[in-house]
Amino acid sequence: MTKAMLVGVFSACLAFAAGIAVAEKVHDWPDLAAAHNHTQEAIKEMDHARAANHYDMAGHGAKAEEHLRAAERELHEAIEAARMAH
Repeated sequence: MTKAMLVGVFSACLAFAAGIAVAEKVHDWPDLAAAHNHTQEAIKEMDHARAANHYDMAGHGAKAEEHLRAAERELHEAIEAARMAH
């Protein structure tokens, strides 16, 4: 995976997470579950990218994965909160 692709994947994930953060109240938790699944897939892709680059990305790959894992945890909490609201 090239550096440009890596930056693209990371940017897309951040934009997606930001969209969720500013979105209106979600009335259906399965939409959150889909976002959660996409984030988990992004984590797997990031791990593959880091491995392909011998984990040598000046710390940026690790930081990107850290942010993805934080987004995954927040999405999980959002799903639970939405379930409790119904």
